[in-house]
Amino acid sequence: MAAVSVFPSSRELGPALARIVTEAAAEAAHGEGGRFSLGLSGGSLVELLARELPPALSAAPAAADPARWLVAFCDERLVPPEHPESTCGAYRAQLLPRLPPPGPRVLSVTPGLGPAAAARDYGEQLRGAFPGQEVPVFDLLVLGVGPDGHTCSLFPGHPLLQEQDEIVAALKDSPKPPAARVTLTLPVLNAARSVLVVAAGASKAPVLKRILEGKEEPPLPAALVRPRSGRLRWLLDEAAAAELSIPTEKHSGV
Repeated sequence: MAAVSVFPSSRELGPALARIVTEAAAEAAHGEGGRFSLGLSGGSLVELLARELPPALSAAPAAADPARWLVAFCDERLVPPEHPESTCGAYRAQLLPRLPPPGPRVLSVTPGLGPAAAARDYGEQLRGAFPGQEVPVFDLLVLGVGPDGHTCSLFPGHPLLQEQDEIVAALKDSPKPPAARVTLTLPVLNAARSVLVVAAGASKAPVLKRILEGKEEPPLPAALVRPRSGRLRWLLDEAAAAELSIPTEKHSGV
């Protein structure tokens, strides 16, 4: 069962998220190859990480050095990098310049390609970065969840929920604009060593009850994130957790 941690607000949740990322980075640095592979989602997570991760790193052990990181994005909207909807563009503007130089190695979707070509190219980048692995195994994935239960660009009822062969998939019909996107698939999400799902705000409360209390058939996309051998943890604020009746870990802060 996933661990569910609840914080009074995003003010307390953010430092806890940053601490988990830095601890995972330091732990991975002692493993084979000394690399920390991190997959990031966009949306409100960009601002949260940009605010909290740099100060957490300044207090972290040297093993957490971002120069040892490989950063990839869990999904991407097919817009120019300078577009406000670009996940990579948002991280390059808000987070990456605040990390100690030279910073991490970053894999991103090649601009200007159509959905199928972009998915194929990004999949090849990932396979090159994870040699010998049929499915890339990230040390940590940080995901969000939408009010409809989607995560990454995996939406309720969409055929991509059944994808088992491709590690990156294209979609031209996202119900949330922009319509053209690429996304990691469930086999990649469920191969990770650790997954954090972060949700804040009262608008998430109804869907979190449906996801975490396990009564939805068919399950919503975020409920299908079930790492085979890794750890799954949800980080929520009190507003998002307001309707839950399952046991949770209450935190007053970091």
